[in-house]
Amino acid sequence: MNTHKIIYDTLLCRYSKQLEAINLLREYRPYFELIPSLRRPADSLISIPLPVIKLASPRNHCNRLQLRCDVALLMCDPEWKIKTGQEIFVFIHRPDEDFSDLLMRWRQVEVLLEDEYYWLLPWRYHQTLNDRGDRHFPLFVTLSYTPERIESALSGADLPYVHLDVSGIEMPSIDSMETATIDRDQM
Repeated sequence: MNTHKIIYDTLLCRYSKQLEAINLLREYRPYFELIPSLRRPADSLISIPLPVIKLASPRNHCNRLQLRCDVALLMCDPEWKIKTGQEIFVFIHRPDEDFSDLLMRWRQVEVLLEDEYYWLLPWRYHQTLNDRGDRHFPLFVTLSYTPERIESALSGADLPYVHLDVSGIEMPSIDSMETATIDRDQM
């Protein structure tokens, strides 16, 4: 498997966890300040990897759509267990993705979110009000394999991004990958 793909998948797994998502937001202070309560972080943020929404509009033929972002972060009031209406969409730069592809993913999310929609939330949050958000914020994550021109273009387009040093990311060992392959083959 391609090393860059492993890094991408590792980050997708990491930011699926609430506390890791909060650590990502620490890197971009304006979004970090949107978190309702840092004393109760598990109740203040819902992290949804590869999110799906349900469009409420009857004019849409396919009413369930997967958004083209990597992770959606929904802010919640920890006391009332309701969304605050502020939603952050994380776009991790994918291997071999150019600036136009990365930007197009955000633009498609923007267009979809203009209609009335509801979130398909993880079971843990099934009682949380899941209607559309009022404010949508993108956050782009660039990595060591991201060309400098993409970061320059994000900066020029005034889009928020965080550059992560991926040298500290633990790569799965060859032994664990072989074990997983053997286990899968035995099924």
